[in-house]
Amino acid sequence: MLESLKKTIYAGIGATVISAERLGGVLDELVEKGKLSSKDAQELAKKIADEGRREFDESSTRLGTMLDEWLRKANFAREKDLQELKERVAKLEAAQQKSGPAAQQ
Repeated sequence: MLESLKKTIYAGIGATVISAERLGGVLDELVEKGKLSSKDAQELAKKIADEGRREFDESSTRLGTMLDEWLRKANFAREKDLQELKERVAKLEAAQQKSGPAAQQ
């Protein structure tokens, strides 16, 4: 499951990189043909990049929320859960050792 999720994310990032390269090529071509000024092309590229970043951040947040919810429903122990259990066991062991050998029998 996690492996296929990683592959999907990497594919999305790859598509974004390719799209950015194609966009740069299209904008350069429009500037060369005189249909778009260099300044306008730069502003458009920045606007598109900013929008892409915003969408990526929103998608990442939604994905993280969905994964947390899925893991919670699947009842998997997460690192946080294991750490809490380790801390509880350590406290219990420390309390038991303070009680002395008589309490251990």
